[in-house]
Amino acid sequence: MKLSNIFFFVLVAVFAVASVSAAPRWNPFKKLERVGQHIRDGIIKAGPAVEVIGQANSIARPAGK
Repeated sequence: MKLSNIFFFVLVAVFAVASVSAAPRWNPFKKLERVGQHIRDGIIKAGPAVEVIGQANSIARPAGK
């Protein structure tokens, strides 16, 4: 009788631990994805400045000369 109670208690404890959803583990790819988004945003924001520099460069050094 006591062995069956112990077995039942262990079974319930294992089931309780298995059914509890823990916090998600740290995902290194999420940080990597965020770095990629920052790089992409920086390139998008730098686009107009690069165009202005290119135009100024072409004015300073004409292609024909």
